[in-house]
Amino acid sequence: MNLVIRADASSQIGTGHLMRCFALAQTWQRNEGKVVFCINDKASVLASRFISQSMQVVYLKSSPGSNEDAQEISNLAQQLNCQWVVVDGYHFQAEYQQIIKDYGLKFLFVDDYGHAKHYYADIVLNQNISAHESLYRNREPYTQLLLGTCYTLLRQEFWQWQGWQRINPPIATKLIITMGGADPDNVTLKVIEGLQLISVEELEVVVVVGGNNPHYEQLKLASQALQFPIRIERNVTNMPELMAWADLVVTAGGSTCWELAFMGLPSLILILAENQQAIAQKLNAMGVARNLGWHKDISAINIADAVSQLLTSNKTRLDMTKCSLGLVDGKGAARVVMFLTGKNST
Repeated sequence: MNLVIRADASSQIGTGHLMRCFALAQTWQRNEGKVVFCINDKASVLASRFISQSMQVVYLKSSPGSNEDAQEISNLAQQLNCQWVVVDGYHFQAEYQQIIKDYGLKFLFVDDYGHAKHYYADIVLNQNISAHESLYRNREPYTQLLLGTCYTLLRQEFWQWQGWQRINPPIATKLIITMGGADPDNVTLKVIEGLQLISVEELEVVVVVGGNNPHYEQLKLASQALQFPIRIERNVTNMPELMAWADLVVTAGGSTCWELAFMGLPSLILILAENQQAIAQKLNAMGVARNLGWHKDISAINIADAVSQLLTSNKTRLDMTKCSLGLVDGKGAARVVMFLTGKNST
């Protein structure tokens, strides 16, 4: 069985949509059949990763989110005899969905906050902790909702870490900075500037930079001013190993939060986009992470203070790890595939 996935990435929208679809693709390919990614040319930085896992990549000629886009992937799905199409992105609206249905295809729409005026998809997946049915009142009677972190899509590299237990040291000395796949406002630089104000012995820092981040050279230059070891990792494929190594992370409020919760890593969250606000607030309320608020409202000094407090507060970090247990179990992609194949028990 072939599966067509339609998602994009760029320096503005980041890589989160494509990467969570990649997690679904890995599970599908392992159990069901082949996967074809339909992407825009700005997402080419990730294409080699898909191809390395025997997934096909097709670059669309149509304007992303247009009616022609919907027709192009629908025609491709029919040519490949695909039963299901997966669509993930905020620029895919109600009319786009309706076109796919008019082609007689079944499709899964991956969503975050109910941005479309109407939902025609057979299944809407919202993997966020803030997901609720009221976001999707305007949907077809047949549209099924998969809501919550039990459907969180984690990539294959995380699967082997199920059941892993974190040990929080009395004083944290290993820190990750990760602001998503793009970080157009260069919030990573502000965090690095905040770290320059911290005096903690033996601190080590890893900065994870996505392939669509346009500030790589500037970050390399800024990192040279730090008094402790820092390295910048680009397009990493070993995120769980880095998360297991770290004692603390400063992160954006996107889908990386679910990976961090799965790994039990204490987190400080900066909100980079509107759709991250509900996630950050909910995780803060649950004690899983600490929400620092909108990145524009936070200074380098504020970041330094928050990091310093958490580095030296073993109890707070321990509580964060405990609160994250069970939030994401790593089986979400398998559950979604069960619904696509009709093998679910509900």
